[in-house]
Amino acid sequence: MPVPTSSEKMSPVELRATIGLASVYGLRMFGLFIILPVFAFYAEDLPGGNNYTLVGIALGAYGLTQAILQIPFGWLSDRIGRKPVIYLGLILFAIGSLIAAVATDIYWVILGRIVQGAGAISAAVMALAADLTREEHRTKAMATIGMTIGTVFAISLIAAPVLNQWIGVPGIFAMTGVLALLAMLVVKKIIPDPQISRFHSDTEASPASFGSVLRDTQLLRLNYGIFALHATLMALWLVVPLTLRQAGMAADDHWQIYLPVLLLSIVLIIPAIIYAEKKAKLKFVFISAIAMLLIGQILLAINFDSIWGTAFALLVFFTAFNLLEASLPSLISKIAPVGAKGTAIGVYSSTQFLGAFAGAAAGGYLFGVYGSYALYTFCGSLLIVWLILAVTMKAPAAVRSKMYHVQEMDSDKSRELSRQLAAISGVYEALVLANEGVAYLKVDMKGFDEEKVIKLLGEET
Repeated sequence: MPVPTSSEKMSPVELRATIGLASVYGLRMFGLFIILPVFAFYAEDLPGGNNYTLVGIALGAYGLTQAILQIPFGWLSDRIGRKPVIYLGLILFAIGSLIAAVATDIYWVILGRIVQGAGAISAAVMALAADLTREEHRTKAMATIGMTIGTVFAISLIAAPVLNQWIGVPGIFAMTGVLALLAMLVVKKIIPDPQISRFHSDTEASPASFGSVLRDTQLLRLNYGIFALHATLMALWLVVPLTLRQAGMAADDHWQIYLPVLLLSIVLIIPAIIYAEKKAKLKFVFISAIAMLLIGQILLAINFDSIWGTAFALLVFFTAFNLLEASLPSLISKIAPVGAKGTAIGVYSSTQFLGAFAGAAAGGYLFGVYGSYALYTFCGSLLIVWLILAVTMKAPAAVRSKMYHVQEMDSDKSRELSRQLAAISGVYEALVLANEGVAYLKVDMKGFDEEKVIKLLGEET
């Protein structure tokens, strides 16, 4: 059996699986993000909604249960199957949405958001994508699913004010519950059933790898970064909508700010991403983006009475935010050991959701008790610490991850093949896992001799 090269295209089944899983993941994230720009207004009329600590907890509560259950749900999918876990997660999300839709006070909304977050299907979705794609196309599949988050986030910010005008926040919650049920149909009718379901080190967390991942100071810096990034983002949604209204813009018109800001921010980050990857300047671009995020925070704090000033501050903030959202997963892949990439991503993702909860809860408390400047000071302090950690981090090697299918072999042969692959020009790190049927490589972006890798693996078939 010949070893497939990376030039082959995705098969129709792989494309269908990737697009279907991306849509399921996107629909769920849409349900979590959609209330961010409008919830502060809705909470004003809820019993208990005058307590900003509770409002913040309601905004971020999904992050707490998501952070706690995401990795265990991935392990559960190894035992009972991917699709049953995804169905369970979508049902929980639909139930949580219904609870929030009929909520009569802020406490019921908090409960609804907790149950929404309990539908933690991210790890199971990624594992199913790995089951349904060949090794040489898995990175593309994961990138497609990952990009869904940014796209859905942008759509939700723009759509929320319009939907709020039409159906209100209870209607939005009900709509997201219906979307979760529709997503179950997508899983059933569109996404294929995997012929073989096995553990994948590149997408799933391994208990044996937690120690090495949690002791890696470079990965810990990135984990702190995603925590600070999403803590800051969630805290913002307690003050930005109110700031725009205070400056004279009706809540239903806020999309007129969000739409151009998000579109322009996406255009602005493209040259930075190309420069970072092509010129191996990822650390410089990364540090610059954190500094830019901090500047955006400062501008938001001092332009609270100006619509145009707030719009410019949001442009600075979201340009930096989108650039960091794109850079952080790339840095994780470059730094994490090839055999522990899935664990590193799992810890990173859980930390991200924990940051969303902590930022919303702490931001709500500070805003309610001490005012907006206390909230901005909190966020600014998180970003200053992140900036220091980023400046002192090691510049990541200019590498990318590659995966190749291998035949069954014993452990001695897999170790020898790992050694031979590591000796090939341009290979930075190599690990053959016979039980997964995969060779994981971390390769130099320049000078990688892929033909030798394919030839060597072909000799083993």
